[in-house]
Formats: sequence, structure tokens, C-alpha cells
Amino acid sequence: MANFRSTHGARRAGGDQERKKETDDQKHRFIHLMRLAWDLRELGLRVSVELSRWEPCLVVYRAAGPLRVTAARRDDRWVFAWGRGRDCWGPALDTEVAHRIRQVAR
Repeated sequence: MANFRSTHGARRAGGDQERKKETDDQKHRFIHLMRLAWDLRELGLRVSVELSRWEPCLVVYRAAGPLRVTAARRDDRWVFAWGRGRDCWGPALDTEVAHRIRQVAR
């Protein structure tokens, strides 16, 4: 029975670490989205942040319909993605990403 408890405790500790990492990722995602929202607002765009349980995103309002921007971790860095294709993403810490999104939103 002692073996079961120690194994069970190890599993729970591993699960706690995974939950902490997931929570940390959610916090980083939120921070990146809020920073981008502020940058886009300063560029004159109307934006909001949706905090769904599954995938929070930044919504840029435009005549062609809303443009959704997500933040995700790729390898060990954060990126923004908006749409499909090679040109529809950029590093979260790149100051030019807001300008690229503004061009798409026009």
C-alpha cells in the first residue's frame, strides 16, 4: 500500500505541475493579447478581448467581419496568428505585428 501511495502522490504532483504550467501559459496568453489590443487601439482599430475557456482571442472589428487573433506558444516562444497562411502570424514580441494586423484589417 505504501508503494501505491507514493506512486499516487507522484502522479498527483506531476498533475499539479502540468496544471501550473497550463495556468502560467494562460496568463502569458492573456498578457500578450492585452498588449496587442492596446497597440492596435493606439493605431486606431476597434478591438476587444474574448476570454473563452478554450481559446481566448483578440477580436479586431472591420467591415469585412471580425478578425480573430490568437496567441500560442510555438517551441519556446509566443506568436500571434490571424487567419491562414505563411504571412498570417508573427512573434508576439515583434513591435511590427500590430502594423501587419492593421494592414489586414483595412
